[in-house]
Amino acid sequence: MLNSVRDLLPIVLVILFFQLVVLQQPLPNVGQLVLGVLFVVIGLTFFIYGLEQGLFPIGDSMANALARKGSVFWLVTFAFCLGFGTTVAEPALIAVAAEAAKVAANGNMIESTDAARLQYATELRLIVAFAVGVAIVIGVVRILRGWPIHWIIIGGYIIVMIMTVFAPPEIIGIAYDSGGVTTSTITVPLVAALGVGLASSIKGRNPMLDGFGLIAFASLTPIIFVMAYGMLI
Repeated sequence: MLNSVRDLLPIVLVILFFQLVVLQQPLPNVGQLVLGVLFVVIGLTFFIYGLEQGLFPIGDSMANALARKGSVFWLVTFAFCLGFGTTVAEPALIAVAAEAAKVAANGNMIESTDAARLQYATELRLIVAFAVGVAIVIGVVRILRGWPIHWIIIGGYIIVMIMTVFAPPEIIGIAYDSGGVTTSTITVPLVAALGVGLASSIKGRNPMLDGFGLIAFASLTPIIFVMAYGMLI
């Protein structure tokens, strides 16, 4: 909990400085704010503890077990399902998809009904989740084959730049934001643990050099898939 307080202290000091020194206004609802910060500290503490005790070990252990099993099919299937499942449940993606549906309805891109907004948000979430699943598969194959990560990333962003020229302007911002929100509280711990655990289990692979990079793929592919989705519809 002390570590959580230390991590949150900079943002608290920034808020206090601008509120009291720049704006020169007292803090509104001080008691509520203090209670809210306390809840954030407690929640962050339990979240970090849960990652260390649960998500990191299970991702690492399953990667080791699948690598020992020697089945590329099941390893790739697990990688896709992990990427898809964690992204569908990602709170940040749910929020962005819902907001995008509202804006699309207000801009007359879709019907202004609850059903149309729900369908738009659901399709966007499924496309992003599918893209992340594909990204994790690419990352796992890269670890297995020992491919250099930089060429894949450079090639991917060249595709992004080319697609940006042809994609509808209304979808570009959503596509770029979709790449960012996928790598959040649920996806990152499991994907990182998968990469490090897999690289640690394969002879000739260095966890530091080969174990990281899956999250970069998970940020890249949704941009491509969402822009393609916008170009198709």
